[in-house]
Amino acid sequence: MNHSSLSALLWSVADLLRGDYRQSDYGKVILPFCVLRRLDCVLEATKDAVLTEYADKRQAGINPEPFLLRKAGQSFYNTSPLDMKKLMGDQDHLKENLISYIHGFSVEVRDIFERFDFYTQVDRLAKSGLLYLVTERFAHVDLHPEQVSNSQMGLVFEELIRKFAEISNETAGEHFTPREVIKLMVSLLFIEDDDVLAKPGVVRTIYDPTAGTGGMLSVAGEYLEEHNPQARLTMFGQELNPESYAICKADMLIKGQDVANIVFGNTFSDDGHLLKKFDYMLSNPPFGVEWKKVEKDIRNEHEKQGYNGRFGPGLPRVSDGSLLFLLHLISKMRQAKDGGSRFGIVLNGSPLFTGGAGSGESEIRRYVLENDLVEAIIGLPTDMFYNTGISTYVWILSNRKPEHRKGKLQLIDASGFWQKMRKSLGSKRKELSDEHIAEITRLFGHFIEASDGKKPISLIFKNSDFGYRTITVERPLRDENGGIVIGAKGKLKGKPQPDSSLRDTENVPLNEDVESYFQREVLPHAPDAWIDHDKTKIGYEIPFNRHFYVFEPPRDLAAIDADLKQCTDRIKAMIEGLSA
Repeated sequence: MNHSSLSALLWSVADLLRGDYRQSDYGKVILPFCVLRRLDCVLEATKDAVLTEYADKRQAGINPEPFLLRKAGQSFYNTSPLDMKKLMGDQDHLKENLISYIHGFSVEVRDIFERFDFYTQVDRLAKSGLLYLVTERFAHVDLHPEQVSNSQMGLVFEELIRKFAEISNETAGEHFTPREVIKLMVSLLFIEDDDVLAKPGVVRTIYDPTAGTGGMLSVAGEYLEEHNPQARLTMFGQELNPESYAICKADMLIKGQDVANIVFGNTFSDDGHLLKKFDYMLSNPPFGVEWKKVEKDIRNEHEKQGYNGRFGPGLPRVSDGSLLFLLHLISKMRQAKDGGSRFGIVLNGSPLFTGGAGSGESEIRRYVLENDLVEAIIGLPTDMFYNTGISTYVWILSNRKPEHRKGKLQLIDASGFWQKMRKSLGSKRKELSDEHIAEITRLFGHFIEASDGKKPISLIFKNSDFGYRTITVERPLRDENGGIVIGAKGKLKGKPQPDSSLRDTENVPLNEDVESYFQREVLPHAPDAWIDHDKTKIGYEIPFNRHFYVFEPPRDLAAIDADLKQCTDRIKAMIEGLSA
């Protein structure tokens, strides 16, 4: 059964809940029961061995935990003699037995069900007379790993969350990223390290500060396993949404990861991986979300710790925290001398150009470009994400650039790389094919410029090409007779006094001499103007679309006239036909 059919089967439990539950609450029952049944199936084969071991060690007065983990062959276990099928044998005591069964799990699993607020739902189902029906429905679904692989199970979770989010009017995109976008990011992340990652027994760390249901971490793990089964990725993450966190933790548990590495909480105000550094990182932070709730903590860190903290380069406007995630990830990079790091982050268009010279956004761009951290920015097609149709961009950053990339930034316009989906999912109408992912990865991996006919697809720039100076152009204040007013005191004593109403600014590219620009562009139009050098600011912006815009000259006037005449002749003939 494919993941879509399986998620539809699991979601059909909603038919039982209709009437007693609001639609927006269906997921509160379906998601934790789905996790419970999966864990139940995973432990099925080792159940008897674990119970025997538990009884032996208890009798011997030895801490049973390490022995139980070994017997279970997982990073979790259950010491209850019950399982979901046995629960069905005692309908009268189902509620007490179900809670007892969950209490039999190891601590990390119990935490998952607490995050789901599962005991509240069990109580509610029991009062509604639905507990037996719902438990029975799940007990008959086979979610054994031999039937449903870990990656398939991940897709099932995602599909269920998307349905849950859709009917409760939440934004599904807050919970997960389309799989093909993650595949692209993972390919870009690992392409330059293929030779290192191919070595047997290699161990690397990967981190996602906005882990959602763990999709990014899972796909990265699958990619590495496919290319080198002996390599191992140790996964770390943090997530703010309790249900997404619970699913991510369950997923990591089944994959044999150390679930203590998946932390609950707000990445900004309560960094769950303080002082840790990682080899690779991936993130799809929420687009354009304000950071007012954590403003006090962030400003405090910025002002008191400066560059020793995460937000030294600057702070973006409170209405959009995207660039804060970028800075957070930079703070988690290993130093280049220790092997360095590479990460990918999905951002919307505003971090490319919002904010003039001296603004927080511009200072953050200045920091990443002057420190030569950005390898590439890839523009994706619109309508790629579940909750928004806007343009999105994948940024790839590294502090261990290969020699041929140093001092340079590659822009790839992949907005034309898409195929139409058979069925839209929320705002998502387009998807990347495997061929599209391979082509984008090739352009990035080979670090080449390319075009499709006249239209450029991949371009390479020097970092300094995106910098500019904002100069302040002053013109003199004049009296009623047109004479220049001379300053009488202070800095302006003996100098022309500037007229603030005539003040203007000009952006001069960093690679151009300011005086030459001023003489060429300003003085011919305002011979009495001068530059106030004290007000000059350096700014950075990445006008992505401007570099890929291809001018198409308008049609010839004669051709337009001929079309108009043809159209008016047709209208005239129609009117004559009506009047006849």
